[in-house]
Amino acid sequence: MVQYLVILLSDKSVPFCHYENKNTGSLLSLNDLKKGLRFSMFENLSVQYVFPDGELPKEYLTAIEEVENVKIMPANSPYVGGADVLVFNGLDNLNPQKNGVPFVIRLYREEFFEGYEKLLPLLDKTPHLSIVFKGLIKFGENDFKQYENVLDSLSKQVEKLYVDGKTPQLNLLTDRMYLDKMRNCNAGVESITLAPDGKLYICPAFYYNGEQPCGDPDSGIDIKNPQLLKLDYAPICRRCDSYHCKRCVYLNKMTTLEVNTPSHEQCVVSHLERNAAKSLLTAIRSRGTFLPQLPEIADIDYLDPFDKIEN
Repeated sequence: MVQYLVILLSDKSVPFCHYENKNTGSLLSLNDLKKGLRFSMFENLSVQYVFPDGELPKEYLTAIEEVENVKIMPANSPYVGGADVLVFNGLDNLNPQKNGVPFVIRLYREEFFEGYEKLLPLLDKTPHLSIVFKGLIKFGENDFKQYENVLDSLSKQVEKLYVDGKTPQLNLLTDRMYLDKMRNCNAGVESITLAPDGKLYICPAFYYNGEQPCGDPDSGIDIKNPQLLKLDYAPICRRCDSYHCKRCVYLNKMTTLEVNTPSHEQCVVSHLERNAAKSLLTAIRSRGTFLPQLPEIADIDYLDPFDKIEN
């Protein structure tokens, strides 16, 4: 059941996941914005605005406050004081003007491998730090081993923070610790996106990648074969316990041509994170009574569930 409406206020709205935006700067028209807001009220949807890095006309700033909302903004937004989520592009200029809100950092794997230690000071400034990889589909076998080593190094630093009485949240390591069932992105199932062309899309990535829309605020949502977006119709994912994995349907379609079938890269990366989370949970529990309510994470002998199914 759709619960959230993501509204891209501009073609230049800051990307907060694996996709890239456009540079045309075209705004969602004020008329389409108001149509989207009416649609959200009729369908009882929570609204999430995605801001560009520049200023918006005053009438837009007035309209967006007509409903309760969450504001996702670039870290350099002129409205950063009102942000509910801040998005950083890369590891440079990690000096947030606002603390105490979730941070998202988008970067390439090479940046992460070389500069991951720059993330540590941020863990005290945000309730949740999310790392999103640009070019995830370009991870190779050599990258997987390096990623495993970096996760191990980060895990030791996060462990020290837990021992010091802090509870840092880093999606690559701690999200899986707190889950006992799948909590994926669920684009097209729990959320839908209103794009600057006034149409509805499964997620921002489907708009920016030139995919067909799946409705509009006047006629409603019309997703072809919507069951394929659901976990029950994902034969690999429904057997998996990397519960934190985004299970990104955009990446699925880009790499396997099937929205319900993940790529090898997406699976291996999420399982390396899963195993790192297991090691971290074991380590902090060896230091004292930490998180006793959390379930144990089982041992596995694979990194890609497809290999397990194939065997």
